[in-house]
Amino acid sequence: MGMSVPRWVWIGAGSLACIAGMVNVVGFLGFEHQAITHLTGTTSLLGAAIAHGDTRATLRLGGMALAFLAGAALSGMIIQDSTLRIGRRYGIVLVLESLLLFLAIPLFGHDSIEGPLLAAIACGLQNAMATTFSGAVIRTTHLSGMFTDLGIGIGHALRGLPLPKRRLMLSALIIGSFLGGGIIGGWLFVRFAYDALLLPAALTGVVGTGYALYRQWAVMHDKVRA
Repeated sequence: MGMSVPRWVWIGAGSLACIAGMVNVVGFLGFEHQAITHLTGTTSLLGAAIAHGDTRATLRLGGMALAFLAGAALSGMIIQDSTLRIGRRYGIVLVLESLLLFLAIPLFGHDSIEGPLLAAIACGLQNAMATTFSGAVIRTTHLSGMFTDLGIGIGHALRGLPLPKRRLMLSALIIGSFLGGGIIGGWLFVRFAYDALLLPAALTGVVGTGYALYRQWAVMHDKVRA
């Protein structure tokens, strides 16, 4: 990733990772201690539930995986491309994510599985929104790939090989932002329970609405210039 990374990519990736960290920690601390933003552990638990004949856990964990998948599919339908680029319909996806998180809050409060399911759809939407920029894989809802990239970079450094510095800095930013979101979300959950999700829901709603308005203004501006 030798080219310069625009500031909006750094801000967007860090902000979305922070939001995902907040959502995920609420899932872990709350109902069923359920991971929301990633599927590795969920899939492992699903395998164990199937092996032990635990129908309830199988349905819950399978539902979480399908919900995340549904969110990613919906994002693909709306944006129609995985390459990050200004002008795509990210605002619609962010507003949908916001609405899903707002709807999930009272369901979480009633210990209903529909709460985690809606939150998982929201995170699937977010993670699929933009997955690559200039050859760098961007994932804002889980960190395995980011840690892998950092590990590879460290290995290259120990061998004296050239490093893709901006790519590694982006990975470090996402890891730090996700951790920061987890800290904020954990602090809010202790004080406000599931209302802690109001913050990530509001943030995605405001940013999504702002971006949608900017996109509409840019389209109209281009028409006037034409």
